Amino acid sequence: MGNSSKDDSASDGDTSSGDTPPSKSSLYSEGEKVLAYHGPRLYEAKVQKAELRKKEWRYFVHYLGWNKNWDEWVGVDRLMKHTEENVLKQQALDKKQGVDKNVKSGRSAQTKPKSSTDAKVEKEDLKNNVSKGKKRKSESGVEDNVSLEKLVKIQIPSTLRKQLVDDWEFVTQQDKLVKLPRSPTVDDILTKYLEYRAKKDGMMTDSIGEILKGIRCYFDKALPVMLLYKKERKQYHDAVVDNVSPSTVYGAEHLLRLFVKLPELLAFVNIEEETLTRLQQKVLDFLKFLQKNQSTFFLSAYDGSKVSEGKGKGKDD
Repeated sequence: MGNSSKDDSASDGDTSSGDTPPSKSSLYSEGEKVLAYHGPRLYEAKVQKAELRKKEWRYFVHYLGWNKNWDEWVGVDRLMKHTEENVLKQQALDKKQGVDKNVKSGRSAQTKPKSSTDAKVEKEDLKNNVSKGKKRKSESGVEDNVSLEKLVKIQIPSTLRKQLVDDWEFVTQQDKLVKLPRSPTVDDILTKYLEYRAKKDGMMTDSIGEILKGIRCYFDKALPVMLLYKKERKQYHDAVVDNVSPSTVYGAEHLLRLFVKLPELLAFVNIEEETLTRLQQKVLDFLKFLQKNQSTFFLSAYDGSKVSEGKGKGKDD
């Protein structure tokens, strides 16, 4: 489905307020056809399960016409009744986003929960949901008319998915930022991984070096476009000046966000299937390296200085 949201991480399509009053009776019933927000767009979906958790209704939905891997738990703020009026709204949103009705656009896995409610039940959702983690909304300038089949599957380890949720919570809910410059930086981490592989393999392989160069390049280009929350923008403009590379300023927290976006970025690159498979394996190995060094690479708490950027959900991808 379209470039969706992880989150503050992007568009204003997520209309959730996170403070919907609890209700004893569910607004939607199991088997009901509904419209569900995914990022800035509405998709036809079917409610498969409805559960009252911590005084909040949660719905397990299946997006009609999409692989069941996209099935997920959502809050009431993500759903709308399937009425003629709301279908017109769906069409208007599609038109606004420039969607060709005859082309299925690739839904991208994102990292940010859609509301504070989602944050509360994250642990439960990870148990019940597929391993794609939370999504982050993105309004990347990239055309998102990529078919779902072309999206590369990148399995992010569960502890790193939890890291992404904590990351979202710190920035969007607690108004805290990663203190810059970070140590180790993205460049430092990539260098450490290269040394780790060289020591483990007994040699320095060109392919690993090229992949790390690619990750660094993607990170530097993608950070200002789709990896920052709105509240982090001023900090970015203050920290990245005079042609400084973001990879020499930012660290693991922002690098991890890249791997949520990487599938949709790679979808626009003409890569042979065999090469893509090898790339997936290398990326997974790198993520395991991040996981192994999680306590030293990632901050356990963010800086509590007042965020000067305005509040609001959605990452300003």
